[in-house]
Amino acid sequence: MKIKSVRNLFLILLGLLSIGAIGGGAVLIISPSGELIGIPLSEYRNLPFNSYLIPGIILFSVLGIIPALLIIALIKKPTSKFAERFNVFIDMHWSWTYSIYVAFALIGWIHIQLIFLQGVVHWLHTFYMFYAILIITVALLPGIRNHYRKKNL
Repeated sequence: MKIKSVRNLFLILLGLLSIGAIGGGAVLIISPSGELIGIPLSEYRNLPFNSYLIPGIILFSVLGIIPALLIIALIKKPTSKFAERFNVFIDMHWSWTYSIYVAFALIGWIHIQLIFLQGVVHWLHTFYMFYAILIITVALLPGIRNHYRKKNL
């Protein structure tokens, strides 16, 4: 597979995550009772919130807006001293590293849901867990790593 095809797959994976999270987060923000999605708050045990507003904002921003911005950064590869501060892979462009962070944030999001559902697993939990693993796997492909490797170290 050519690097352009793999990179496009990488961008599409982040884009689909972003679209889903923006949509899901917006629904939770608009209907914090869970009425629009058909999941009453009573389904969750020990939820630290009395509505879905805060989870909706987190979903919308962390798994929605951030991946959308990362797509732009992955295409343009801008420099950012601030973003570089949190880049643990110093030989890689910060946007590549942050795409890994987003995938782990998705894994964390699913785990937190499962903790509050206390054993109730929906097929979407499994799907998004594998989706996060797919994002990480594609990001770690040699062609993608070479494309986002800093050239002048």
